[in-house]
Amino acid sequence: MIPPPIHRGMKILQRELFRIKVELVGVRIAANSTAKFLKVLKDDLFHQPKMKNVANDPESKDTRIILLKSEVQSLEQTNKQNSKLKEFIELKSSINQFGFSRYTVFQKPISQEAISFHVINPTIEQIDDANISQESRDLISHEALGFVKHTVELDYGNWGADDILKAILPEDSEVPSSFTQIGHIAHMNLRDEFLPWKKIIGQVILDKNPKIKTVVNKTDIIDTTFRFFSMEILAGIDNMIAEVKEGNCRFRLDFSQVYWNSRLHSEHERLVNLFKKGDHICDVFAGIGPFAVPAAKKGCIVYANDLNPISYKYLQENGVLNKVQSRIFSYNMDGRDFIRKIVKDLHATLAIAATTTTSAAISKSITGSTFKTQRFQMFDHFVMNLPATAIEFLDAFKGLYHEMESVIDSPLTELPMIHCHCFSKIHFVRSVAPNKDMYCVSFRLNASVAFGAVPSKPEISVSLGLTEQADNDHEEARERKKRKVEVNSADDDHNNGTNEIEEKY
Repeated sequence: MIPPPIHRGMKILQRELFRIKVELVGVRIAANSTAKFLKVLKDDLFHQPKMKNVANDPESKDTRIILLKSEVQSLEQTNKQNSKLKEFIELKSSINQFGFSRYTVFQKPISQEAISFHVINPTIEQIDDANISQESRDLISHEALGFVKHTVELDYGNWGADDILKAILPEDSEVPSSFTQIGHIAHMNLRDEFLPWKKIIGQVILDKNPKIKTVVNKTDIIDTTFRFFSMEILAGIDNMIAEVKEGNCRFRLDFSQVYWNSRLHSEHERLVNLFKKGDHICDVFAGIGPFAVPAAKKGCIVYANDLNPISYKYLQENGVLNKVQSRIFSYNMDGRDFIRKIVKDLHATLAIAATTTTSAAISKSITGSTFKTQRFQMFDHFVMNLPATAIEFLDAFKGLYHEMESVIDSPLTELPMIHCHCFSKIHFVRSVAPNKDMYCVSFRLNASVAFGAVPSKPEISVSLGLTEQADNDHEEARERKKRKVEVNSADDDHNNGTNEIEEKY
């Protein structure tokens, strides 16, 4: 492929500066041999976006010019008439109305035409064929009608975004042409070194991707309450309302007001695959519904929450858009308060469904079955997808089912799974560079935590015992172990006494 002309330092895109003319070596062949030559010469052909490598021959309607890659150079050229082409034209002109010639018989009849010959493209007597395969050389030497010079015109449309940006940005720069697509929006995350060229980068991305209508760049400004980044429009229309498809679900969102990351689609799918039809799911930081909507489509009952009122709005809208609004109960509140409230809400909802005929009918449409008893219903899964701060909300599970033992079927009832997403900063010694990776910690809610007393104040630090299992009876787990060790010490010079040391663990 021929690279574009270099224009280092260009800050305003000037497409006309990328127009060039290039001379290539062409192989003149009979038109009916085109397919054969293309097959054999496939690795030696000229390839350029939006350019054909077979051209009409201005000297004959019955011949074509196959363009060779730019590495093939001519060694000698002349303006004399090509002898092979002359023989071909003479042979062609000798064909009668039945398709026969006095010289030979063509495999396919060719209609009689008046042919005029003019030397338009210079004839090449010899080429440097070191850059083409032996198979190509053999076919050319036996069946081609010679070599010619052929001029092609290239412009801005004949190169991709990478090629154009390489010609504009400083030499040896890593071209920032990658982006995340959210509907019609291309979301870039440009490093500081590329900010002087941000507008031209955005315009090139817009030009080279027909489905993109808006190009944005994430700024350093972040909303501290709802955790979404401020966006700067680099090119295109000012429209941040997008619609995306993930799996068999559609999502509508305002990309400037809510968080969405298309690269997490595999994580969304992974977790939803863990859910079973009829499971009760609690999505603590639901956003616009990337976990809630597909879970509801699977037949789960989802209680979904988000503190951001805009996310809450689109969560409800996406439930309707995917026709699962009857299986999603939406909330707009603080995550910690939601965790504690939702346990009671779930039990209350199911209790009403069990005792009211009308509600039971509604419940049947939701879950596929009615509730025959007022047993206590636990959630099967809690999803906590807020990597920056989700761990800080885990203290809300302490005492979540405190004093509810009487309404729970059995102390052996399986407690919910908690899926907590978090960031981890890791230092890779080999490359000596810090990296931040996202993880999902999944663990079963421990009985000693679930049935323990509710702490009077939210604890700042939370410690996870990921390897602990709820093996002990919940009654025993409720009691905090205390031990007092009396240490008697006698000192003749001081008063005798008893020191009590209270050790808690």
